[in-house]
Amino acid sequence: MRLATLGFSHEANTFAPVKAGLSVWQRAGILEGDQIRAEYATSESILAGFFAYEVESPGVELVPLVYSRITPTGASTIEAYEHLVGRMIDALKAGGPWDGVLLPQHGAAVSEDYRDADGEFVRRVREVVGPDVPIGMTLDMHANVSRQMVEYADVVTVFQTNPHVDAFEQGLSCARLVGRMVRGEIRPVMALAAPPLVINILRQGTNDEPMAGLLAFAREHERRAGVLSVSVVEGFPYADVAEMGMSVVAITDDDPGLADDVARTIAAAAWDRREEFRGDAPGVDAALREAAAAPEGPVVLLDMGDNVGGGSPGDSTHILHAARRLGVTGLIESITDAEAAEACARAGVGARVDLTVGGKTDGLHGVPFPVVGEVIAVTDGRFEDPTPTHGGTRFYDYGTSVGIRTDDGFLLAVHSRSAGTRSQMQFRMVGIEPRDAKIIAAKGVHSPRAAFEAMASKLIWVNTPGATSADLSTFAYHHRRRPMFPFEPDAVYRG
Repeated sequence: MRLATLGFSHEANTFAPVKAGLSVWQRAGILEGDQIRAEYATSESILAGFFAYEVESPGVELVPLVYSRITPTGASTIEAYEHLVGRMIDALKAGGPWDGVLLPQHGAAVSEDYRDADGEFVRRVREVVGPDVPIGMTLDMHANVSRQMVEYADVVTVFQTNPHVDAFEQGLSCARLVGRMVRGEIRPVMALAAPPLVINILRQGTNDEPMAGLLAFAREHERRAGVLSVSVVEGFPYADVAEMGMSVVAITDDDPGLADDVARTIAAAAWDRREEFRGDAPGVDAALREAAAAPEGPVVLLDMGDNVGGGSPGDSTHILHAARRLGVTGLIESITDAEAAEACARAGVGARVDLTVGGKTDGLHGVPFPVVGEVIAVTDGRFEDPTPTHGGTRFYDYGTSVGIRTDDGFLLAVHSRSAGTRSQMQFRMVGIEPRDAKIIAAKGVHSPRAAFEAMASKLIWVNTPGATSADLSTFAYHHRRRPMFPFEPDAVYRG
């Protein structure tokens, strides 16, 4: 059995200030062949799950073709999308014939010319391999699943944890189903149910209600005879597309009626709990006061408006400015500022610096934060983290990175590349021990939890301004469905 794997991962925030041009993809790395295996085979990612299927299945050859992933940002430009997908499709044509194809996608990609960029990609893959070659696709739980994705793929599996710690398992599950399809053991059919419902990012933690209960309900249906897979998909609310919102994907063995019943039943259960999917969080000052008053640390403040995993730039300074104004110390934060990182690197370890950090992308994410202090570490920003992290990434490259100890009690990890707070190592590599901090200001909503929740005395979500604000009423949507809850509270779902 000869299987191809190729694809791209991009969560596109259409409200983000910066689009993903070709240079963004090239800097992130457009990997080919064995480069893909070297980067991902030992991780906990979707691709690692695909590679694991090859290892466990004698006679299966998995051929990695072209793959790239970027930190969430604005939509991809036309040039970037066509270059990237063109290379992938050319490799697929040149390397065939194939018994099956495995696609490690995100599911919330948007380009200037295709608002359903993942769906367009799988359509082009289908066009190359024809109607009889099985196509499997694994998606992030924040995918905005489209009819086109379900139409052109045979199998779609989706992360069922947030923070995402089951990417490997979902990739392996997808590969196994495709393998069984190639052998003629099953005939998968899929159904998609998409109620007009947006889940606030605050309510998307899968260990918390209402998601925990909804997922348990889905697992019950997954155990029904003839059901192969059930995926509850939270959706990505920061993409202004028609598919935006939650969905359910059910796969059965040659039983479309059963697939449809499962998907609709779970979607109806989500709709019945729609009021619970609203979210609210304290403002910056209230969150800082609560963290400072905590009897022990570290308290993790989740900076929602600067959620890099949702497309924000990673250079928000709202929490830093408020902490200084309130006299709150003992706070550490990772922040993106290539200019400041390079200046500190030139100055060297032990040097005194007087500069500004962050707040340089746009006014929405704050203004530059003045810093007077000492450079405590300089590094190239590359590190490996084999412990559980959001999405299963193992190898990181944040570019030139430095640690700064300010004279008024802050410790800053400053990176050259946009970086959410996803690993304890991003602090340790610049001389900052997160376990010793009173407060960790983390850029993310759920993604930091995989690495930091176990060590935290408390988690506090902070409703900061930014491209990923918890207040969805601040965004001007033009392409979403209408009516849609909670934007239109009287929206109706009839299944």
